Amino acid sequence: MFPLQFITHATPRYSYLEGARLALTGGCRWIQLRMKDASDEEFIAVASELIPLCKEAEAICILDDRVHLVEQLGADGVHLGLHDMPIDEARQQLGEQYIIGGTANTLDDVDHQYRLGADYIGLGPFRHTTTKTNLSPILGIEGYQSIVATAREQHIDIPIVAIGGITISDIPDIAKTGVNGVAMSSAILTADDPISTVKSIIEL
Repeated sequence: MFPLQFITHATPRYSYLEGARLALTGGCRWIQLRMKDASDEEFIAVASELIPLCKEAEAICILDDRVHLVEQLGADGVHLGLHDMPIDEARQQLGEQYIIGGTANTLDDVDHQYRLGADYIGLGPFRHTTTKTNLSPILGIEGYQSIVATAREQHIDIPIVAIGGITISDIPDIAKTGVNGVAMSSAILTADDPISTVKSIIEL
């Protein structure tokens, strides 16, 4: 499990592909292509350029939500939100060779996604984030501490990644909660030097 996952997001400065390229150059080896409002045609156009870049960098490339495109595009897997296709259904379609991640906001969500066969959990949001609409309740440090500790006590043995409005200064405290990594987007893309920022995050 890589300690940093980069979630794509288009900004006035960078396109989805440019942002992902910067993250890869900085050393990130896990990219999630998230283009929530894009058509399949637009998504495929970006993915067709991004996936070869990820393979060249020996990085994982996960598609957000679009199970039906994973095999066609040669991605490594898919990330599914709580209101997307159920993980067990996606597993039936894709098989065991693909990575399937699931979103969670509560301990019950973590347990549910784990039982459905998720390979990892994206747990959040840590704080308010502008990259996502219909935001679930904010967890903060205490939320992560409670959920991760209880999950481990209940032998829910699955990698948990913190996500949602995380900045570099948050990482040391988040790491102490027992999560296995962080997923970031805006903090990287709004930095003066995204490549150096990614390097700094990985060093942390």
